[in-house]
Parts: sequence; structure tokens; C-alpha cells
Amino acid sequence: MNQVQHVKPRIPPRFCRLRPLQDEDRMISPSPPIPHLSDNSQDDYLYTLEDRRKHQHQAAARSQWTNHEGLGGLGGWDVNTRMGWLTTAGVLALVVPSLYMYTASIVSTRFPALRNKRICILIAHPDDEAMFFSPAVMALTRPGTGNHVKILCLSSGNADGLGETRKKELAKSGVILGLRKPDDVFVVDKPEFPDSMTATWDKAAIASLLRSAFAPNLARARSSNTPPTASIDVLITFDDGGVSSHPNHISLYHGAKAFVEDLVAGKPGWESPIDLYTLTTVPFVRKYTGIFDTLPTLLSWAVGAEKKDKKHPGGLVFLSGLGGQGSVTTAWKAMRQGHKSQMVWFRYGWITLSRYMYINDLRLVKIRRE
Repeated sequence: MNQVQHVKPRIPPRFCRLRPLQDEDRMISPSPPIPHLSDNSQDDYLYTLEDRRKHQHQAAARSQWTNHEGLGGLGGWDVNTRMGWLTTAGVLALVVPSLYMYTASIVSTRFPALRNKRICILIAHPDDEAMFFSPAVMALTRPGTGNHVKILCLSSGNADGLGETRKKELAKSGVILGLRKPDDVFVVDKPEFPDSMTATWDKAAIASLLRSAFAPNLARARSSNTPPTASIDVLITFDDGGVSSHPNHISLYHGAKAFVEDLVAGKPGWESPIDLYTLTTVPFVRKYTGIFDTLPTLLSWAVGAEKKDKKHPGGLVFLSGLGGQGSVTTAWKAMRQGHKSQMVWFRYGWITLSRYMYINDLRLVKIRRE
């Protein structure tokens, strides 16, 4: 009886390079069927399990990068979570400016305001009016208020030898912000008021200068025992923090306060012809929050400002718009086109982020009578 001969089946050449199937390969989806190819092209078409594993590992790596580092590094967040955050950010980008503009319109029409006043903005250096007081200047010079606003600067800002240039820049900036004419800007350039980060100006010298400028007949009024008069109704300057703790700014506060107190010193029945308002200094963090400082400012005004005397409001709030004449873009223009010599790189950060480019919070100084 013939024995059955076991013949080892012949393996086609195109599968000769396949290694034995491993356990981990069983999790991989089957390869697509390989069509009939000529012997010369079989090697080019060969798609082994090792190749497929390599491609799947690459796809997994790409997926891991997307989940952990893509879209700003939101590690571990799935697509829906990321899209939710992006949608929220988009909504806030629309809602926050809209709420700010609505609040600004309410503040400009319903909050206490100054009308038909002669107003002087007292600053220490050219560019203070744009960097710190622009919301107040633009609001107070708005058509319909009836105010006449002037700027008095007690130095030419000549620390870098640019005094004459900065005087001209101040006049140009003032007109951009709403002053009637360049002649409404006055610059005092005296040795006793140097532009310096370390010099404290004498408050008596400041008070004397203000007295000669705005109340030249004070001595005569005192001798005749008649209430004094002045050529301005409102004086606006820095508070005792100087916004940036600059000693020149702080000196203005002490000098202006001494001047206004001197108008009624020793005369209990006299009323000061000048109201002194100061720009509120806020903490460092709030200083760089832009329009987001609106709510803290309004809360501070609601709690701390006296509201009974409508003739002499205890606090004033000014919010600049976000576009058009008299808005923050006008303040940017005053800096970029007016104060060109001062537009170094960090100034762009200030005019973009500083709340003082959008918001001014002024407080009435209580005058002490001695």
C-alpha cells in the first residue's frame, strides 16, 4: 500500500518576506487584498504588517500632539472642550466691549458732570495730558459742555534735551484731544521745576505760581475783607500718589492743595472760588487692566464719592469710547502723532493696556480752613 506523501505547500514569492504573525498584529485591521502584479512590481507594492504598524504609531503620535499641545497647549482637552472655550472667548470678545460702550454712554449722560466751567489741567510734563488725563480732557472739551479747558505744564520735559520739541508736541496733542487752540497750552520752564525722577518740587513755589496765574488779586481781597475771585473755576491735577509715584506729579498735588487752601485760609465764611479735583491712583494690577477696570472704578465712586452737592460733585468719572472722535483712538493719536519723540517701545504697551487711557476717576479735595 502506497504511503501518502506529505508535500510542503509552496509559499508565493511576494509573501516570503512576511514575518510570522505576532499576537499584537492580531489587533490590526486586515490588509487590503493585493491585486495581481507582475513579479517586478510586487516588491514596490508590498505593504507588510510592520509598515502598517509604523503608520498607525505615527497617527497615534499626531493625535496625542493634538490632544495635549495643539491649540495653545490645552493638554488633555478633547475637541469639544476646546471648541467650547474658543466659543466662550469669541462671545466675550463681543460682549465685553459692547457692555463697556453701553456703560460709557450711561456715565456720560447720567453721572455728575462739569458744565460751563473754566478748567485748568495742571500737569508736570508734556505727554501727561495724553497718558493720564485724556479721558477727562476729551469729555470736558466735548461740544455742548460749554467748558473752556486749558493745560498748564510746569516743565518742558527737558531731561533728554528735547524741551523745545516737547513744548510743540504738547500743543499739538492738546488740540487733538479737544482744546480750542494751541494757545490754550502754557508751559513753565523754570529751574525750580526740573524734569527729574528724583526731584521734589517746592509746594510753596507751586502755590505762588498758581496764585499769580489764577488769583492775582488775592492780597487785595484779603485787605478789603472780600471773598477772593479767580480766573478759573476748576483745577485738576494728580493726587498724592501721583499715579506712578513720580515725585514731580506728587509735588503738583501738594502745591495745588496749598494754593486752594490759601484762598480761604482764616476766613470760615468764605467759599473757595476754585474746586480742586485729583486723579485717583489705583494699585499696580488695576493700572494695566484697560476697560476691565470699569466695574472697580464705578464701585469705588459709588462708595466713596460725595453725591449730595450737585453744584460741586464729590467725584467725577469719565469713560472714553472705543472708536471715533473723542474716544481712546483719539488719545492714541495724541500720543503717536503729537508726542512722537516719546513713542519708544514700552509706550505702546501703556497706551494699549493702561486704564488711564480709557478711564479717569477724579475726586474733589476737601479744603481745610485754618
